[in-house]
Amino acid sequence: AQYRELVTFAQFGTELDKTSQAQLDRGVRLTEILKQGQYAPIPVEKQVLIIYAGNRGYLDEFPVAEIRSYEKKLYDHFERNHAGILAKLREKKHIDTALDAEIGAALKAFGGAFREGLK
Repeated sequence: AQYRELVTFAQFGTELDKTSQAQLDRGVRLTEILKQGQYAPIPVEKQVLIIYAGNRGYLDEFPVAEIRSYEKKLYDHFERNHAGILAKLREKKHIDTALDAEIGAALKAFGGAFREGLK
C-alpha cells in the first residue's frame, strides 16, 4: 500500500528525496518478483527466498530488467549448492537467527557471482 501511495505521489511530478526514490525502486523490484507464470506455481520455500532477498535489499543493485534472470538463477543456484537451506525453509516454516545468517551469506555470495555474470 505504501508503494502504491508513493507511486501516486511521484506521478504528480514532485521531486523525491533519496529515501523515497529508493523505496520506489525497491517496490518496482518487489512487484516484479511477485509475478508467477500461469500454471507454474513456485514452491513456498522459493517464494520465501526471493521475497527475503527483495525485502533485505539484495536485488536493489540490479536493473529491473535483470530481476527475472536473477530469480531463475537464484533458484538453480540454491537447488545445486544450498538445498539444505531450502529444506530448512520448507520444514521449519520460519526463519530463526541461524537460518537468517545462513540465507544472508548465501545470497551475498550469489549476488557477487550474478554481478560478475552481468559484466
